[in-house]
Amino acid sequence: MPGNPPVPGFPTRRLRRLRRTPALRRLVAQTRLTVDDLVAPLFVADGLTEPRPVASLPGVSQHTVRSVADEARRLQSLGVPGVILFPLPRPGDKDPSGSAALDPDGITGRSIGAVREAVGDGLVVMADCCLDEFTDHGHCGIVDPATGEVDNDATVELYAELAVVQARAGADVVAPSGMMDGQVAAIRSALDDSGRTMTAILAYAAKYASALYGPFREAADVTIVGGGDRTGYQQDWRNGREAVTEVDLDIAEGADMVMVKPALTYLDVVAEVRQRVDVPVAAYHVSGEYAMVKAAAERGWIDGPAVALEQITAVKRAGADFVLTYFAGELAEALGA
Repeated sequence: MPGNPPVPGFPTRRLRRLRRTPALRRLVAQTRLTVDDLVAPLFVADGLTEPRPVASLPGVSQHTVRSVADEARRLQSLGVPGVILFPLPRPGDKDPSGSAALDPDGITGRSIGAVREAVGDGLVVMADCCLDEFTDHGHCGIVDPATGEVDNDATVELYAELAVVQARAGADVVAPSGMMDGQVAAIRSALDDSGRTMTAILAYAAKYASALYGPFREAADVTIVGGGDRTGYQQDWRNGREAVTEVDLDIAEGADMVMVKPALTYLDVVAEVRQRVDVPVAAYHVSGEYAMVKAAAERGWIDGPAVALEQITAVKRAGADFVLTYFAGELAEALGA
């Protein structure tokens, strides 16, 4: 039998019909962002007596140990499932090896312990496992004085020690972000040897040497001495296939989850990684991505909350299982309204 004749306006008119009302659009939405998809980055600085706002990150502060615990409780009450902590030492405690990070009684252990005590098991407590906040040269590990480059193997040993300190303090997840070769394997071995077999690893597997980290470095009080950069150990922002190799290596070494950073500028990488692997995929909507939205909104050029929702939903649409974002608290309030 001959087929049915074409219907004028089909399928275009069908698509328009399904967009007609907010209820219809909500019913057929292909991507849904919920509070369960959000992780909030939190900075906590040693020696502060009250939170200190970060000028380039409106709405973000360096916390005291007490206020970071309070903020974690607030986020928990909003339904946010996780936080990631960035402990910061007193400026005078920085040294070439970032040794203050490894002190169990220092800001690393105290801040993780305070948040764990405040939220119990009701919130996933993640800890950034790196040394740049603690080194006096601003690099992510030990710098070889002969070459001026980061010593990969010596740095990896310190990451393994730091991960154990973080796990013992109460971290559910340690997140190595230094992009050192072999860091995940070394951390997994150290955690297992210390009896922390159930501490998970979220690897910053595809972390780019991006120009979007500026506000973070203000928040973390990090300056690379001599105007240097991290292009020697972070990924070249022009490369995509390289990210897949890095992700495969980290999973082979024992990563439980992998991350792409930045998020919005690398949606192609997020999508490629999601298609390739079975482990959870995270993406970090970084400080520069956040700050640009805030700056444009302050000038009245865009609807800031609407853009934030659109951007983080786009990251989820690309394939991220969860998103680290400074918008976590704001979005949780909006999504829960």
